[in-house]
Amino acid sequence: MSDPHRTDAAFLDRVADALAALPGAHAVSLGGSRAQGTHGPDSDWDTAVYYRGGEELFTAQAVREIGWEGEASEIGGWGGGVFNGGGWFTVEGRRVDVHYRDLDVVERELAEAGAGRFRIEPLMFHLAGIPSYLVVAELAVNRVLRGTAPEPDGYPVALREAAPGEWWGRAEATLAYARGGFAVKGARTEVLGAVAVATLSAAHAVLAARGEWVTNEKRLVERAGLRGVDGLVADPGIGLGELVDQARELMAKAVEGARQGV
Repeated sequence: MSDPHRTDAAFLDRVADALAALPGAHAVSLGGSRAQGTHGPDSDWDTAVYYRGGEELFTAQAVREIGWEGEASEIGGWGGGVFNGGGWFTVEGRRVDVHYRDLDVVERELAEAGAGRFRIEPLMFHLAGIPSYLVVAELAVNRVLRGTAPEPDGYPVALREAAPGEWWGRAEATLAYARGGFAVKGARTEVLGAVAVATLSAAHAVLAARGEWVTNEKRLVERAGLRGVDGLVADPGIGLGELVDQARELMAKAVEGARQGV
């Protein structure tokens, strides 16, 4: 019987070699649950290709020409922000995601994060959007397979000081609008949507206050200790205004606890 670990390692080597051979590729990394050792047998293989945008060598067409079954977006095809494109493929019967990472952008965001500055960008499938320091978080938690990529020196102190307030401010503003603009009109769908967005924003605030990296919204609510919001949104007997108020109280307690190191 074949060793699944050896089989996985050989498969990853083949994928990494194919991506590293792309024109303009400087590094290839493994991310997601497989990089952190929390994966299951059916987990995707999340990879990233680091390239220099100014060199104009790396192209989506070159990724397609590897010949894997699937599709690849153009560079900038996922909104043009820091998360600037990629592809979904089936390789040897396994699901493989490939993300494009422009090293010029990555190095800029690394410096910005070190100074406590960041932006929040919209991205499909992410309720609260993503912070521009997400690409720095990836460098911190992913495993470089080929080439070299920058290495963050821990979670920046300036970012830990600045990010919680920015995220919590967004959460509070969202909840305030939900209460004053939607709850009074009985607009349940809008209130629930706003509470969900605020919960993810508050969760970002909690993790930033702890100095813990976030690379996506998966398990973010659990990590922040905010799963209790589920009970509030599922309670048919609670009024919409009360729902917003109780959700805010729960979130505020979590954020303040993280700031105080509790």
